[in-house]
Amino acid sequence: MMRHKVIIDADPGVDDAAAIFMALASPELDVLGLSIVAGNVALRDTVANACKLVGLSGRRDVPVHAGAAGPLVREQVYGKYARIGAFDDNLVRPGDVTVSEEHAVHFIVRSAREAVRSGETITICAIGPLTNVALALIQHPDVARGIGQIVSMGGAFEALGHRTPWAEFNIYADPDAAEIVYRSGVPIVVMPLDMTFQALFTPEHFDRFRAGGAAGEALYNLFTTFDRSDVKRFGRPGGPIHDATTIAWLIRPQLFTSRKAFVGVQVTGFTKGYTYADFYQKMDREPNATVVTDVDEAGFIALLIERIARHGP
Repeated sequence: MMRHKVIIDADPGVDDAAAIFMALASPELDVLGLSIVAGNVALRDTVANACKLVGLSGRRDVPVHAGAAGPLVREQVYGKYARIGAFDDNLVRPGDVTVSEEHAVHFIVRSAREAVRSGETITICAIGPLTNVALALIQHPDVARGIGQIVSMGGAFEALGHRTPWAEFNIYADPDAAEIVYRSGVPIVVMPLDMTFQALFTPEHFDRFRAGGAAGEALYNLFTTFDRSDVKRFGRPGGPIHDATTIAWLIRPQLFTSRKAFVGVQVTGFTKGYTYADFYQKMDREPNATVVTDVDEAGFIALLIERIARHGP
């Protein structure tokens, strides 16, 4: 079995927790480490959350690296639940994992260069603002050769936004970084809200997370504490787990449908953070991304539940 060498670039975050637990339970992935960025909450809290999640997973071999504390240019914005800061100990049990001394951007650069030397590439699963990834590409352009693909949860096209009417949060939080990554020449896979809104998890699904031991119990606590349902928008009960789609795409790509497109980002003005996808080459630009448009809802939900259960006794 060919294993993807993966760096998870994240801003934990409830969705990020599901994606991280899923990745760390998947033998198809060789998770080199976590590179952490500010986003859902401040950097000190995303780092604390990441350390807790790795500890609960039992994968203390996976290092946690702290990265960018804010966006490249714009003012700092945080996620919907920024007020919660780090996960409460009653929701996610504390552990003994500590953050690495190596900065996340240096970790990305080093890993990509090591991959080139060994004739391999790495995959970056980017499930937060793209600041760390953009900094690595700006400061050390040669590392692009070592990155086989960037699988990014971000953007919204027909679905429009959830942080603003026009923007998805990960892009809105650092649109300049997203535009740099999209124009880097590295193959990009985009998992937009248009697709993630198609797979909705209900309380019955959350209850099944509890088979995953301490990790599954933490996930159950997070998703039952922070309500993600929006019947008015989705038309039915349940809520999406956006970030976990990146991991599912790597280990079970047949669950998804995709199209090539040129994707860009509005980086100035009132609609800063708006993403657009030119599926029909109206702009006469070559596609720079694979946009995932559809997901097998039942298959994705079953896969996530099964992988979380692997953390159990």
